[in-house]
Amino acid sequence: MPVVAFANPKGGAGKTTSALLLATELAGKGAAVTIIDADPERWISQWAKLPGKPAKVTIVGDVTEDSVVDAIEAAEQASQFVIVDLEGTASLMVSNAIGMSDLVVIPIQGSSMDAKGGAKTIRLIRNQEKMTKRPILHAVLLTRTSAAITSRALRNVETQLQAGGVEIFNTTIVERAAFRDLFDYGGTLSDLNASKVSNLDKAIQNAREFAGEVVAKLKAAAAARKAA
Repeated sequence: MPVVAFANPKGGAGKTTSALLLATELAGKGAAVTIIDADPERWISQWAKLPGKPAKVTIVGDVTEDSVVDAIEAAEQASQFVIVDLEGTASLMVSNAIGMSDLVVIPIQGSSMDAKGGAKTIRLIRNQEKMTKRPILHAVLLTRTSAAITSRALRNVETQLQAGGVEIFNTTIVERAAFRDLFDYGGTLSDLNASKVSNLDKAIQNAREFAGEVVAKLKAAAAARKAA
């Protein structure tokens, strides 16, 4: 089953939010999803203790450098999708998870600091590709973007990524109150009260578009492998 890892050694890049959005959207479509919470802050594990966690979502926490590979292998047997929220450091755990991934999502905000963290992740991916002797699909996900304007800093990051030949998701994760509310109230976007959360419909559409693009990338990669 596909393994999707979220990685960026720069903290606050939007890894956990993006991972949770993907997991809940896939579960909402009926897929069994395991989230491996390898972030020391354990935000997703805390979310799971709140009301409304979908039955299709399983959380695996307390993984270590020694156990992450076994945890991913076990999750592949149990679920249709495995999502790994990695710690914000360039560690052996991160490298091992990347080496087992079918897709690595690299969340980046529109700042040079986040872009540098993303560059470190890409170097880790390149090293794992050499070790595993296979290409590892990866793409940058721009996060916490503005729905109204594209900042100069974000345009600069996009230009740098494109110049480096780095693939970028067409979908960006827009800064939305609904995404933050998930970690306060639990459940999924569809469980939130539209009368109390601004632009909830747009947040739901944003998450669906991101999940749809992830699935499309995985399907395209699988078809390419089959044709090779």
